[in-house]
Amino acid sequence: MTAVLNWYGCDLVTGAIVEELQDLVPQGNLSSFLGNYFSAALTLPIPISGFGDAPNNWLGATEEGRTMIVCALNNQPIWAGIVLVRQGGSDATVSLSCITLEGYLDRRYVGNHTYTQQDQSSVIAAGLIGDANTTEGIGFTVDAPASGTLRDRTYLDQDDKTVLSALRELMAVDGGPEWAVVLSWTDTTQTAIKKTFMVRPRIGYASDTPNAVFSTEALSDTTYMYTEDYTSGRGANHVVATSSGQGTTRPQSAPARDTASLAAGWPRWEYRFSPSSSITNVATLNAHATNTLGITRRGAHILTLKARLDAFPMLGTDWTLGDDIGFELKGHRHPAGLTGTARVVGWELDVLAGTVSPILYAPAVEGT
Repeated sequence: MTAVLNWYGCDLVTGAIVEELQDLVPQGNLSSFLGNYFSAALTLPIPISGFGDAPNNWLGATEEGRTMIVCALNNQPIWAGIVLVRQGGSDATVSLSCITLEGYLDRRYVGNHTYTQQDQSSVIAAGLIGDANTTEGIGFTVDAPASGTLRDRTYLDQDDKTVLSALRELMAVDGGPEWAVVLSWTDTTQTAIKKTFMVRPRIGYASDTPNAVFSTEALSDTTYMYTEDYTSGRGANHVVATSSGQGTTRPQSAPARDTASLAAGWPRWEYRFSPSSSITNVATLNAHATNTLGITRRGAHILTLKARLDAFPMLGTDWTLGDDIGFELKGHRHPAGLTGTARVVGWELDVLAGTVSPILYAPAVEGT
């Protein structure tokens, strides 16, 4: 099994390949995470002549604000970054600063909307992405079927709320819809990239017995780090969600409390946060507090794996963002072994080292 990486400079709106950029070198990891965006730095050699001559249309393929760099693993597009900064001069290289496609939503703003008992996915989330996509957008294909969950939301243009912040607030409420940008080829000619904005109650496949299993004793050379974190914002058993305002005029939730841990003798660990500005509905704030308590009550339990990129299970083929994967691990922290399944909430790809790191939300291994 081999891992073949291909790099393309593509038109941001149409997805059409402008030029192959096979000599691109990332200056750090490529990252993906549910409901968030990341930056990346890339370097492209542009010698004037001789071995490794620059691609003919490298300028057109890397124009800032107009193009995206796409990485395909074994012919499957897995990562795309919008070129925002291009820098070059005397040296025989040009540097590119990129943000993943989700970052575009932080440069578009929400218009005026009033939703009363409307589906959170097919109406509200689709309406929000429409503010960034319907007029002069970057050509997302929106895949947002009805979820069956109805919500109330009011958005005002004057609040200067970005589409990204509104979508993240909606995702962070208890039972809120998840979203991600999924890449594929537009057709069998493989000459253009399709950018699908997918909204689901859950992104990825759930399974108690996933086919993708990482093992410290397999050919993937898997290593792992298990982090238990009760720092502020990651661990709390008494949570209050607040909105904008001052004094008695500030809306806030009722406290969401882990009564079981408090009754068992834990001290109170408080956390107050503002999920978004201009939320006036206390029920919405209560739902945010409840959701956050579910995440923080025992602290953050994060399992990060590192495995060979060219070994089973492979990113984009055997597993992807949001999927459940299995793990069979042994280390000094777990000499008797650590096994189970957990969900991929993010991943990092180290091209130079040839490794991939699934980041797992692992509440199932609490207390180990």
